[in-house]
Amino acid sequence: MPNVKPVHHLVAALYLGAMGSALAETGPGTPQKMDEVVVSSTTIDDRFESKRDEPSSISVISGKEVDDSHIENMIQVLRSIPGVTADLSSGDEIKIKLRGIENQRYMGEKPGVAIVIDGVPVFERTGKVNIDIDNIESIKVIKGGASYLFGEDALSGAVIITTKRGAKYAGTTVGAEAGSWDYEKQMARVGFSGEKGNGHIQASHRAGDDYYFQSAYKTDYLDGNFNLYLSDTSDLTFGFEKSQRNKDKHGTVKGATQAELDPRGVLGRDYSRKYDVDLQKLNMTYSNNYDPKSNILLMGYEYRDNTNFWSAPQSLYPNGKSVLPTDPGYYEAYTTLNNWEQVQRGAKGEWRSSAGNVGWLAGLDIRRNEYQQLNTAGVDYCSRKQGLACAPGASVVAGTVMTDDNTDEAVNGVYGELKFKPATDWMLTFNGRYDELDLDYSAKPGKDNGNASISRSKSFENTSWRAGLNYALSHDMDLYGNLSTGFRTPTVDQLYRGTLSPSNGKTANNENLRPEESLNLEFGLRTKTEWLGVGMDLDASVFQIDRKDYIMATTGQYGGSSPTIQEKYDNIGGVRNRGFELALKSDRKREYAFELAYSYIQAYFTKYDNFYQVLGSVYATTPTMVHFNNTGNQVPRVPRHQLDLTGHWQPTSQFHLSLEMDAKSWSYADEIEQEKLPGHTLFNLLANYDIKQKGIWGSKWSFFARVDNLFDRKYWVTARGTNDQPDYITGAYDNIYNANDLSIIVGRPRTWFAGLSASF
Repeated sequence: MPNVKPVHHLVAALYLGAMGSALAETGPGTPQKMDEVVVSSTTIDDRFESKRDEPSSISVISGKEVDDSHIENMIQVLRSIPGVTADLSSGDEIKIKLRGIENQRYMGEKPGVAIVIDGVPVFERTGKVNIDIDNIESIKVIKGGASYLFGEDALSGAVIITTKRGAKYAGTTVGAEAGSWDYEKQMARVGFSGEKGNGHIQASHRAGDDYYFQSAYKTDYLDGNFNLYLSDTSDLTFGFEKSQRNKDKHGTVKGATQAELDPRGVLGRDYSRKYDVDLQKLNMTYSNNYDPKSNILLMGYEYRDNTNFWSAPQSLYPNGKSVLPTDPGYYEAYTTLNNWEQVQRGAKGEWRSSAGNVGWLAGLDIRRNEYQQLNTAGVDYCSRKQGLACAPGASVVAGTVMTDDNTDEAVNGVYGELKFKPATDWMLTFNGRYDELDLDYSAKPGKDNGNASISRSKSFENTSWRAGLNYALSHDMDLYGNLSTGFRTPTVDQLYRGTLSPSNGKTANNENLRPEESLNLEFGLRTKTEWLGVGMDLDASVFQIDRKDYIMATTGQYGGSSPTIQEKYDNIGGVRNRGFELALKSDRKREYAFELAYSYIQAYFTKYDNFYQVLGSVYATTPTMVHFNNTGNQVPRVPRHQLDLTGHWQPTSQFHLSLEMDAKSWSYADEIEQEKLPGHTLFNLLANYDIKQKGIWGSKWSFFARVDNLFDRKYWVTARGTNDQPDYITGAYDNIYNANDLSIIVGRPRTWFAGLSASF
């Protein structure tokens, strides 16, 4: 049986806190009367939203801000929060990152950020967020280690997305948009409100060819929310979402030369293509404010994700001959057809209450997740050459089962928060969470695992916490600070790679992997003030995040193995991210207003002794592997300076014009600090015009136009470099690593969108 003492400690802490509050109210030396303490933290609902007494950096974007921005993807509004970056794919799919954590990763790894949608801790294998951006009520970003509330993978914070709900969506709203690259969108929402409850149903469709070659995408959503008033103090909420997403590649090119001559990526193939994603989300929440100081929240959920896609472009025919770009069917020849299915089910419960100068929260988090993978060969191919022919045993026939496995994940977590107000201007906050995580893996015979049946199990226990304070310098100025932790447990693939993929090379198992941990230290200032008679909101903070037991392959990212250098996943070292963030906003009700988000980040490896760069093919029998010690090197793709500045002009209540400047400084594109990702400064323009007087059928109309990259600047969205790569035309290796070996996404040129909506 796992050790449950941390659970007892947490429950005892909450009990002692409650007893302490009773003594404070009745015993001698009772402090002066203070405001009632209210606990606003939650992993289920946003109805307790409050920043005043929070000891961590928190930013909130309302659904109205999202709607008024007429965005194509969420990063277009998240740029207004300091320290937020994102990996962008085609359409509205992004991977969110905070404070430079995990910017060195790419492909499908986790982002180090807990993503929670309507209380559901969503994990998608590609690490990306799939959400209907027309159905967002609010986005809350918590920065710093956040596992004390959200558990797994909250190394640098959490992003909590709440979908639309409430009586304000009664009526009918329809909208349509069009834009560059054959972009189109249609949306319709119908809602009601009455004495017994409220609700709405919404359908939307987005599609476009996008700028990049073979990057067409389409998303269809049907979602809704219904709220039933059970009594004066309790209600029941049901939310659902059904979506179908199809997208092709996301537009990478190989090297600086192709980025200049072929920015759309007409030549060459992405590693993966033809994503077909079927998502379904269901959740139900019960809330009861059973007395003025106390609340109970209970929720259950199910999240289903069925994803199919192609991966691994074919490089060799069954006879060992190389596949060339001029060959028929070159762009459709992919060796692997992937079918991933996952089901996440869970239940949560939270109880919050207060007594005098003490408030508390106690929570229970139970998850039962299942991940299935069935990969088959898409074409006849050769996986490895020997001389001029296919190596013995390396020929694969289309339809061959490569991987057929199943992972069951069980998470049992308890968490709590204790707020204590020792004096009128002080608030102390303590959080704790304990998680038990069990992984059960099984695999049927497949080519990747040597046609063997496999069964493995592994368990982890993790304790995470936060200690914070908030001091009110005045009625509108607070100092805050916290020390908090985050963790990430190893994956089945990292633990048992040698057993799961013996044909992959000489990779070894490592069942002794420890969970990766982060320790966040943060101090900040929040204030409402006036400059030259203009009201301002200011939030500034300094932070440092130390990560230890960082998990990576011992030969570096995608480095492979050789007869003398064995690859395995290990706790190879550490990373430190430190910096300063500033958010400044003026009063948006004035004719002229602005918003500023600035971040300064230093990110470097505190220990990264072994990095191997492969010159030539990583699949060679004896690849050339060059050793580097990256300790002290900067983490790639973390710009030192990042600034987002938006100016607003609102001469009337009907017309609004915004000009945004998005600027980033340069960063390295690789761990060895050789190639650079250039910085850039872009401008985006948005105009809104609202007709607020009721017209035909009692309707109100809204029109908008948006231009991104207003001055048509050339820039790179991102660039990643690890090893020598084949030439994008000839497919040959030159055994030299330089800028032509980078994987680059070139930024889109000037792009426009326009549309209208009507509400009845």
